[in-house]
Amino acid sequence: MEKTNASFIEPVREVNLHSSKWALQNGLKKIQLMLESFFIKKGYLLLLVGFLLGRALILAKLTPFCLPFFASVYLIKRDRAPLALIGLIIGAVTISLTNAAFTFIITILFMLVFRICKKWVTNDMKWTPLIVAIVLGLGKLAEAFILSRQLTLYDLMMVGVQTSLAFILTLIFLQSIPLLTFNKRRQLLKTEEIVCLIIMLASIMTGTIGWKVYDLSIEHIMSRYLVLVFSFIAGATVGSTVGVVTGLIFSLASVSSFYHMSLLAFSGVLGGLMKEGKKIGVSIGLFIATLLIGMYGEGGGSIQLTVLETAAAIFLFLLTPQVLTSRLAKYIPGTPEYTAEQQKYMRKMRDVTAQRVSQFSNVFHALSKSFSQMEIQPKEDESDREMDYFMSNVTEKTCQTCFKKDQCWANNFNTTYSYMEEIIHEMDQNDGNVSSKLSREWEKICTRSKRVYESIGQELTFFQANQKLKKQVQESRRLVAEQLLGVSEVMDNFAKEIQRERENHHKQEEQIMEAMQSFGIHIEQVEIYSLEQGNVDIEMSLPFCDGHGECDKLIAPMLSDILGETIVVNKEECATYSNEFCHVTFRSSKAYTVETGIAHAAKDGGLVSGDSYSTIELGLGKYAIAISDGMGNGERAHYESKETLLLLQKILQSGIEEKVAIKSVNSILSLRTTDEIFSTLDLAMIDLQNASTKFLKIGSTPSFIKRGNKIIKIQASNLPIGMIQEFEVDVVSEQLKAGDLLIMMSDGVFEGPLHVENYDLWMKRKLQGLETDNPQEVADLILEEVIRSRSEIIHDDMTVTVAKIKHNTPKWASIPVQKLKRQA
Repeated sequence: MEKTNASFIEPVREVNLHSSKWALQNGLKKIQLMLESFFIKKGYLLLLVGFLLGRALILAKLTPFCLPFFASVYLIKRDRAPLALIGLIIGAVTISLTNAAFTFIITILFMLVFRICKKWVTNDMKWTPLIVAIVLGLGKLAEAFILSRQLTLYDLMMVGVQTSLAFILTLIFLQSIPLLTFNKRRQLLKTEEIVCLIIMLASIMTGTIGWKVYDLSIEHIMSRYLVLVFSFIAGATVGSTVGVVTGLIFSLASVSSFYHMSLLAFSGVLGGLMKEGKKIGVSIGLFIATLLIGMYGEGGGSIQLTVLETAAAIFLFLLTPQVLTSRLAKYIPGTPEYTAEQQKYMRKMRDVTAQRVSQFSNVFHALSKSFSQMEIQPKEDESDREMDYFMSNVTEKTCQTCFKKDQCWANNFNTTYSYMEEIIHEMDQNDGNVSSKLSREWEKICTRSKRVYESIGQELTFFQANQKLKKQVQESRRLVAEQLLGVSEVMDNFAKEIQRERENHHKQEEQIMEAMQSFGIHIEQVEIYSLEQGNVDIEMSLPFCDGHGECDKLIAPMLSDILGETIVVNKEECATYSNEFCHVTFRSSKAYTVETGIAHAAKDGGLVSGDSYSTIELGLGKYAIAISDGMGNGERAHYESKETLLLLQKILQSGIEEKVAIKSVNSILSLRTTDEIFSTLDLAMIDLQNASTKFLKIGSTPSFIKRGNKIIKIQASNLPIGMIQEFEVDVVSEQLKAGDLLIMMSDGVFEGPLHVENYDLWMKRKLQGLETDNPQEVADLILEEVIRSRSEIIHDDMTVTVAKIKHNTPKWASIPVQKLKRQA
């Protein structure tokens, strides 16, 4: 029974509702493509436009549209000019046969004059409006003379008006025709192009004057429909502009339509203001304007007809598909669609740029990898191969002509090879000397022992030079590899930064401006670049402040309360004159600050010290303190230490990681000169957000951290910079706290005290006995103690740097205002 019931409720077939919807969308898409192909690609839209412009009149008599339209099409889309001419002649026939004949003759005359002038004219676009005006003016003068056999002042005035209109209309059509002839438009519309398009559409609609359907005027319906579309798309500004321009052109075409300009302009304003109500809101705006203007326009008798015309325009507007309005809105400045299109273009450009930077990063990474690859052959095989080459060069000069050649190398190969290998190693290690024991044993075997020694000595000279050159080449390759890898990492980080899209903070900017203005502070402009916690970046423009310090004292404290973190003035450009604006940048305050004190002295009280020091303010909230001690004293040592710090500073500021930066400096200094000139480096990198510190010590003395009565020693074992090519940088990390004193010194200070066996203990005792925590006073006291212990003799270059870690306390307390929501 259950099986029987189950068979009854099984579906016979599945009804797919989505397939019918998909088929409908495909059908509409095909119809749209067919219409676009027929009207735009094949050019029949120009035929329709030509027909309407051919019968369009100004002041019920003038026809200034025909020749400008034909000239514009002839210049822009010459292969479609015959269709435009046919449409113009058909439209002119609806007025009179004389008008059609004049239109045909004047276009032929224009083509002849244009062909003749083209021999001397280089810029067609520039000269076409003038040629159109001259040809039309001469044609109208000839027409007036033929019809009346005389020329009156009125005829001349009308020819002048028509010539001026033709000149202006040609300029307008040259801007507007491309919008009708090109299916895919890449560039966005300019404001001038929008106005020209409106004028052309209004001119085309004047060709419908006199057309009625059930006593409803077609031109009134189409003009109101045009105002509805533009009000819905672009708001009150563009809507009212369309209304005024369209009404003005209709008024010129028919004086009885003058009241219509007021209706259209008012409809554009009301419709645009009610844009938020979508199509219904814009339609209500037109309906209200129709009732208000209709009652004062032509009396109560025509209100019914006017309302019916408005209802017809609204009906057409409601039938207009959303796809069409959205597509048109992309080209009009100020619309959300236009902004979205611009942002889409900017995102595309940003992604392309980031992709290119990332590609360059990959290239540098690949180059670094290729430089840093080790040779495939193991070192043991390479040393055996080099020994074989060495032996062959020696035996070629000595054993090749010896009578005992076969006995040594054929019968006793292993013995001869091992003895000669031992001789080579001893001469290499003992400056060309061989032990007496080995010499006696070798002389028993070889009859040309002295010549072998000489030959090995010569080959050793070449071999050692070759090995040194090979080592320099390897070091150069390693340096290039490290530099390329560092550049690759910097570029990769830069590509990631580019891809981080700037957030839209319009709502937060308005909230900040309202908060400031409610407090009585006038702000001209606010631009928020980042609201990330700890990385706030805000720019403001303010009126002339006359140096009263409003930014530090008022705005920064208010922003601190709004954003819930301490905000400080990072950069301030004050205005010079009262009518200018001040530009201020506000950034997040760092959690910690560093106060430094430095004391130094040159050997024997000289002017030039071999020590150099630097405090480097790096980006991303990092603070670096460095001391470099050049070997020896005087100018050369000063130059080496200063060059070391300068190179380090440049490389660190480029964003390359600290260890890579130090190894790069080491490689550069070791390759730069063959002299044995070395430098030490003592570097401390302090993170101002959390006070964590990295110490990188290259051949330098220990550093000390004074935390109350506790002394912490920081030490690392690395050889001085430039001494060896390959070394690993030993990084020591330490968490500092507020109130800590970081003391760094050169060897002249650490090893300076006389008659002291344990320098660490002496330095710790002196630091514990300090009664001040002022960095400059501490540095001066340490240097003074060391000099006094030497009977006031400065035996070496001395440098002491003292840094005090402090909580960053703002100068001004925050001013309570409304809180800001960081997320829009």
